[in-house]
Amino acid sequence: MPVPARLGFTDKVRAHLELLDPVTWISVFPCLAAGVMASGAMKPTLHDYLLLFAIFLMFGPLGTGFSQSVNDCFDLELDRVNEPTRPIPSGRLSEKEGLWNSIIALLSAIGLGLFLGLHIGGVRGIVIIASILSALFVAYIYSAPPLKLKKNILTSAPAVGFSYGFVSFLSANALFGDIRPEAVLLASLNFFMAVALIILNDFKSAEGDKDGGLKSLTVMIGAKKTFLVSFIIIDLVFSVLAYFSFSEGFMIPTVFVFIGLVLNLYLQVQLLRDPKGGISFLQGAVDDGFGNAIGKSDVQEHNAFLRFQVANNILFLINNLLVAGMVGMKYL
Repeated sequence: MPVPARLGFTDKVRAHLELLDPVTWISVFPCLAAGVMASGAMKPTLHDYLLLFAIFLMFGPLGTGFSQSVNDCFDLELDRVNEPTRPIPSGRLSEKEGLWNSIIALLSAIGLGLFLGLHIGGVRGIVIIASILSALFVAYIYSAPPLKLKKNILTSAPAVGFSYGFVSFLSANALFGDIRPEAVLLASLNFFMAVALIILNDFKSAEGDKDGGLKSLTVMIGAKKTFLVSFIIIDLVFSVLAYFSFSEGFMIPTVFVFIGLVLNLYLQVQLLRDPKGGISFLQGAVDDGFGNAIGKSDVQEHNAFLRFQVANNILFLINNLLVAGMVGMKYL
């Protein structure tokens, strides 16, 4: 894309925001909301609403933003192939400006985490501080050499699941209540769901990953088998959630989770039959509905994943919040 010799202030601000990738910020909110609901202790007060906003700001625009920004700083050569319109490869931001973007996001997230941890205090405060510090550390080594966890799917997917699903859930739970065994189980299920989805998200960069020597699952075993691995993880998450709900006596949530599992299985069969064009009836939801939230793609397999993601995310969001809410009510 053509780049003006000198961008104006507004265009620079937009480029910095784009580097933080606002589309990804919302990805942590379902885990945060479920963590809060599982605590059963949030009150409808201005104080508690501000705490909820603060932890979303910490894990969303700042924490997730840092992970996106630092990734762009270290993956400039890959992005020239995979995403040439991103702010740095397109020339709208210099490498130095990108570095400052990530540093400011990092320090802001740490500062907010320390404030929240000290405000809550005790073991719960320690959980919040440890959660954000560990998430930021993992986000850094995910992209930065020498570890560069993203180079291999065996380290990259768990790293994303840990930061986006596990510690975000526990941190939100600790914001209002003690960490109970049920919260750890639900946080673990959120971890595995994030792992399954990030495996499929690698479809979009398969060409650049192969050229750059990154061992994504798609590069190693192909699209169809990658779908199968991810679907097995997703179905196990729904199955464990259904069993847990049933064992706790949450009958209505159990029915909803089971329905979600059946609907997912139907969609998965269509995609395994046709990894590129399966469940095309959901394409309108990507093009005209959720496309701005989950992204769009010209890679056929990735576009098929986006169609599946629309349905799966809705099903898991409803069931995750429903079961977490029942857990919270149990301790009211």
